[in-house]
Amino acid sequence: MEYFKAKDYVSNLSATGLIKSMSSVGSQLTKRVLSSSAPPQRPFRVCNHDRSVKKGLTAGTQRELVAKAMDALLLTSIISLVLEEDGTMVENEDFFEMLDDDTTFMALQKGQRWTPAKNGAVSYSFNQKPKNSKDIARITFDIYKLNPRDIFGSLNVNATFYGLYSMSCDFKCLGPKKVLREMLRVASTLTQAVGQVFLMISTFIRRIVEGPDQWQHARISEYSE
Repeated sequence: MEYFKAKDYVSNLSATGLIKSMSSVGSQLTKRVLSSSAPPQRPFRVCNHDRSVKKGLTAGTQRELVAKAMDALLLTSIISLVLEEDGTMVENEDFFEMLDDDTTFMALQKGQRWTPAKNGAVSYSFNQKPKNSKDIARITFDIYKLNPRDIFGSLNVNATFYGLYSMSCDFKCLGPKKVLREMLRVASTLTQAVGQVFLMISTFIRRIVEGPDQWQHARISEYSE
């Protein structure tokens, strides 16, 4: 009798363990599927509180946008993220997903608040498109200055293809001294190249003028000496 009770207990225990193992495997598979289906990267623009610096970037979630905005704007912390157009606060992921691509956000730190754009500041949007259309590529250009002494503004180019693949390139401007140094370096290289070309041309002309016999005789006399 005790043998059958022990056998039933073992069978029930093995069935319970099998169900638990199957449920754990199913939960792990669900987590992997959810993690693999990450939200696609979407193009956005961010600016600081006074709109003096604007950057283009891509993000799939609100948290990712905040992290990239801190890196792009060189901020230590962001208290709130609002819409640059009207100051609406972006509080959750649901509201973030409802926003259109190329939306401009304003990153606010402690003690900063949203202010409307000054008169004469115009914001251009390229969101007016047919509903059934599909984006192939989006390219944004941002011109900014790292230092007021810079002669030319730096350029940031951000391209997104089919809403999935994105790439960005940052062309940083050089200061006046660095620009002058680079110009002198290029001029020195060009001068050396032109000198080599003139030397080859003069040698070729001399060979034609003196004739092949005299040129060969001069070469032989040089070797004999």
